[in-house]
Amino acid sequence: MCVTCGCGIGQTLIGGYALRQQRKPGEPMRFRLHEKDALVSDVSASRIVKLEQDLLAKNNVYADTNRRYLSAHGIFALNLVSSPGSGKTTLLVKTIAALNGTPPLAVIEGDQQTENDAARIRAAGAPAIQINTGKGCHLDARMVGQAVQQLNLQDDSLLLIENVGNLVCPASFDLGEAHKVVILSVTEGEDKPLKYPDMFRAADMMLLNKCDLLPHLTFDADLAVEYAHRINPKLQVIHISATSGDGMPEWLAWIREGCRNAAAAKASLG
Repeated sequence: MCVTCGCGIGQTLIGGYALRQQRKPGEPMRFRLHEKDALVSDVSASRIVKLEQDLLAKNNVYADTNRRYLSAHGIFALNLVSSPGSGKTTLLVKTIAALNGTPPLAVIEGDQQTENDAARIRAAGAPAIQINTGKGCHLDARMVGQAVQQLNLQDDSLLLIENVGNLVCPASFDLGEAHKVVILSVTEGEDKPLKYPDMFRAADMMLLNKCDLLPHLTFDADLAVEYAHRINPKLQVIHISATSGDGMPEWLAWIREGCRNAAAAKASLG
């Protein structure tokens, strides 16, 4: 886990502005342990487990705050996770165009560097804020909370969070979202769910993407779904292609139902 390697410390930029530095440049990475500092290289395995637990517990506090805010405003938030190159951003662009402003939506883009994907989202007509994690391999709830504050989201809207391309760490970090949506491209291996079970176990929806390419590949779509259901029998699956449009109506209907439910839940509170 990231606490072991210390990825992302002092590296994160949200909308071009840095999070508060947690160490000075050039200093060795340190974690606070029982009122004294210890170099990570000197931390025992049991203490590393404790650090991991503390890190996730702290993240979950931020995630709960995010979730309460989103619920109070009827905002349906999805955390899109995948390997790099799965087609997340292209799918987002097509989704934005197809929804055509109903419901209103905004996007949080997570990448280690560049604002390329956020620029693509803005060009598609949706407000977007970029989180650059530097060496970090995932978004966390604190980053997302600060981004949400900058976005000024509308009530009864949709928030799409494109996580950093990685099937490991994002599985463990709750952002306050309603659902994790894992995207598996048919240009990858059918056994990805078996190789990265935590991610497929944490997700509620799997989009099997780039299905228009299946006639040109040896990818076994049925086997990929079987492996995914072996890990998570309750996982919903949509076969989809942002290029051909196959599966898009089902995907959009699932989003709209989630938005209606979020709005109804907010109304019941008020």
